Amino acid sequence: MFTGLVEAVGELVERKQTSGGFRLRVQSPLAGELSAGESVAVNGVCLTVILANDREIHAEVGPETIRVTTLGSIARGSLVNLERPLRADGRIGGHFVQGHADAVGHVEELRAEAEFHWLTVSFPLLLAPFIVHKGSIAVDGVSLTVAGLGSDRFDVQLVPYTMTHTNFHRTQIRDRVNLECDVVGKYVVRAAELAGLTLARVRPGEVAH
Repeated sequence: MFTGLVEAVGELVERKQTSGGFRLRVQSPLAGELSAGESVAVNGVCLTVILANDREIHAEVGPETIRVTTLGSIARGSLVNLERPLRADGRIGGHFVQGHADAVGHVEELRAEAEFHWLTVSFPLLLAPFIVHKGSIAVDGVSLTVAGLGSDRFDVQLVPYTMTHTNFHRTQIRDRVNLECDVVGKYVVRAAELAGLTLARVRPGEVAH
C-alpha cells in the first residue's frame, strides 16, 4: 500500500528483456533505502526489488504488468516516480494507492495558469464509473484530485512543488501515463452493480468543473 506521495525521481538506465518480461534498472538516491524482497512503486506500479545498492534498484516486470501499464515501453533515460510502501505508523498524506494500475491514459493537454499547471488526461471508457469529480486518482503514482471530469477525460491541477518533485516537469502531449482509481470507488461501483443500479453518462469530451 502506498499514498501517492512521490519520494524521489529516478532515471531508467536499462530495460532488459527477459523470458516473458523485462528487468528494469533504475538509478536513484532512494536505492540505498531499499533491500531485495521489498516493494517499491515505479510510476505508480508496485514492483518487487530483486537487487539494490547505493545507486540502483533492479526490479522485474511480468507479462500482465506490461499489458496494463507503461513499464514495458518506457525508454532508457526516462524519469520515473518512486515511492516506498506506507509504514503502519506513517501519515497518509495522499490517498490509499495499491500500486495496481487500472489502465493507461494519455496526456491531452498541459497548460500553465500563473505558477500552477492544469493537466488533462484521457482514459479508457471502462474506467469512467470509477473516477469521481473531486475524488482521488493516481497518475504515474502521484495522488491527485479530479478537478474536472468528462466521460473520457479528467483535469487535475498541479501545484509547483508537484511539478518540481515528480516527473511531470518532463511531461509532453500524448505521453502515456499509468492510472489507478481510488479503491473505495471500485467497491462502491461493484456494490451498485450487484444492486442492479445504472450510472448516468455525459457527452464524450465534455469536462464538468
